[in-house]
Amino acid sequence: MKVIKSVDELREYVAGLNGSIGLVPTMGALHEGHMSLIKRAVSESKNVIVSIFVNPTQFLPDEDLHKYPRKEEADIKICELCGASAVFMPSADDMYFENEPCVIAPPKFASILEGKTRPGHFDGVLRVLTKLFNLTKANRAYFGKKDAQQLLIVKNMVKTMFLNIEIIACEIIRESDGLALSSRNAYLQEIDKCNALRLSRSLFNASNMIKNGETDAAKIKESMLNTLEPLEVDYVAIVDREFNEISNIKLTDTIILVAAKVGNTRLIDNIWI
Repeated sequence: MKVIKSVDELREYVAGLNGSIGLVPTMGALHEGHMSLIKRAVSESKNVIVSIFVNPTQFLPDEDLHKYPRKEEADIKICELCGASAVFMPSADDMYFENEPCVIAPPKFASILEGKTRPGHFDGVLRVLTKLFNLTKANRAYFGKKDAQQLLIVKNMVKTMFLNIEIIACEIIRESDGLALSSRNAYLQEIDKCNALRLSRSLFNASNMIKNGETDAAKIKESMLNTLEPLEVDYVAIVDREFNEISNIKLTDTIILVAAKVGNTRLIDNIWI
């Protein structure tokens, strides 16, 4: 496996590749969720490039850019064990320029839920992905469903900008107790871990209500909020696949999302119905 740390080196590497290219964009601190993306990419693409880049443009000024977990040596080893062909680990100075075109996420999708709490976040996501897609010339890029709103916005960019890349949505990976894997779980204190489970528990309860015939979104939200107490809840949302809020569950076309603060850590989770 090749470790690449500059844009010029990546361009040279990609120019010498034959066959399909799969890209797994990450911010490092890799866990089993990332591993599942890399392994799927390896199963579907001849060459797999994992990018590890804590992207500054998607962090708000008061967010955790400087303390975001970084585990460079462990991440490289994980990529190698999962069968990646190369790891791309650039610096911010290599990726960004003082004067460059702006990429703006469409307000319809980027001003709600995560975008409402984190204005500009999705602009930064699209900005870096545009660069990564162009640099790697990937045929496919792999994303987890846990970042469901991001997934929609990235697919929208690929469709509307006529980008020649397929976006592959991969299932959420959870710990045995149900907690969705996230690099930010590393922030959780021992006392917070039980409360963190309230997010997945609220979603599983909602799923059970639907299996038992409940379709009223308001009743499901009320039950979820009861389960989430006493957490500081940012939002509970029930939307269709285009992120339009819905009042009744639509089977095979519903996503239920939750964001809440556990201790000092903000976590998100969702379930696709």
